[in-house]
Amino acid sequence: MTTRDGTGLAVRVYGSRAARRTVVLLHGLCVSDEVWSVQVGYLLGRHGEDIRVITYDHRGHGRSSRAAAQTYRIAQLASDLEDVLAALDVVGPITLVGHSMGGMAALAYLARSSADRTADPDGLVLVTTAAGKLAQRGLGRSLAAPGIFALLADVDRIPTRALELIAGPVCSALARIWPAQQTMLKNIAKAAAGTSVPTVIGFLPTLREFELHGTLHRIRAKTVIVSAGADPVLPVAHSHDLADAIPGAVHLHLPQSGHMVLKETPNAINEAIEYAMFPCGTEQLAARSDEGGTLAGL
Repeated sequence: MTTRDGTGLAVRVYGSRAARRTVVLLHGLCVSDEVWSVQVGYLLGRHGEDIRVITYDHRGHGRSSRAAAQTYRIAQLASDLEDVLAALDVVGPITLVGHSMGGMAALAYLARSSADRTADPDGLVLVTTAAGKLAQRGLGRSLAAPGIFALLADVDRIPTRALELIAGPVCSALARIWPAQQTMLKNIAKAAAGTSVPTVIGFLPTLREFELHGTLHRIRAKTVIVSAGADPVLPVAHSHDLADAIPGAVHLHLPQSGHMVLKETPNAINEAIEYAMFPCGTEQLAARSDEGGTLAGL
């Protein structure tokens, strides 16, 4: 589909338009919608015709078109989400699931006024993400380096090799998972390699500037926050901030997982989505606290 500013987005739709509920899966920086393959299979297998699943590649990622560097903003991703929901005529119950930058896009969408939103999601899953303060914690501290954004002010004119020297460590860190999972690592690395360097660099300024903590108290969707103890990219402190500010939020912490928790511990993400859709079913989510994780908010 084409967004209102003319950018082509590669969208996949699974299930019937007449399904009772829609789930939208939003990926993070440097990867594509293929990272959600396990969750798509799980949701369709469990709910069949009762569910519609939508995934798509953010602008500049995967099979979607590149766009002008000045459009690589979290607010623009929220606008793109609105365009997708409107184009697909999404109505009825909807759950947004966002990983990393995808979670930020979901938060930015919910921060929009009701007049600027086609949908009013009643379920929200935020996986290893943040509402701001990215330059203060974890890998994001590099965003505060003096002069970096003066250097990147005109990203389209910087030699590709110079951009690669900056972007390489970013994508490598985002794709870092347990070494034993070699097949998974190769798949993530392949997706990261497929993201253009100008795209990666283009999003860095918006990550440093991103700040939505002041809007979190307005969220009314049933929210599950998933954090990972071995995540060097977005440390658990970000998730604590989300859990403290979003009314009624449930916080599932997985101490042994890394940033790509949706691939490392996929069943936990599946159960988080289930709980966001059907809050009365807490047994499976609660069981995660018996496997070394911790759960708060139930």
